[in-house]
Amino acid sequence: MLVTFHTRAHADITLFGNIAKALLVMMGHSGTIPGAILSTELPAALARLEGALAASQASESVADPLSDDPQPALALRALPLIGLLKAAIAADADVMWDS
Repeated sequence: MLVTFHTRAHADITLFGNIAKALLVMMGHSGTIPGAILSTELPAALARLEGALAASQASESVADPLSDDPQPALALRALPLIGLLKAAIAADADVMWDS
């Protein structure tokens, strides 16, 4: 499943469903799809996301770099969504997502 994030302030962002749900939960949302966050709630959601990503990066840094299944760090996968959230905050726009 793919999840697409929409806001009038930025181009749409599409993520794999499992990554999108993980990032939504980090933002303090239930992870339901479809869903939305109002513009007034975005700064707090972005702060929670960035804090959770910083904590996850610390634990990923001790992961085995020679693993058979190397995956991009979640913080790297979150960059497009973080850009969308920042643009929405600057434009006072809501963010919605669906599959």
